[in-house]
Amino acid sequence: MPFAILLAPEAVEDLKSLKAHVRADVRAALESHLRHEPKRVSRSRIKQLRGLRKPQYRLRVGEVRIFYDVTETTVEILAIVTKSEAQSWLAAFGNPE
Repeated sequence: MPFAILLAPEAVEDLKSLKAHVRADVRAALESHLRHEPKRVSRSRIKQLRGLRKPQYRLRVGEVRIFYDVTETTVEILAIVTKSEAQSWLAAFGNPE
């Protein structure tokens, strides 16, 4: 069963701020990687984040990092940030266990 992909309002703003070709790559990655197997961890693309309750996972798309949570039927995209902004975003918005 495919997962519903929901973008938080902040993630929508993040997506709009990206260049068009990067935005297209992000949308394609959301469909191909998160629609059917969002918890499938891989060496380079999807990483389960340790020590955090929120966000649970990170998806890498080139220089962009997508932080998201997974429930029974939905994938909630919390943020779409560049690699250089990822650590500061996690420090500010990550919810430690």
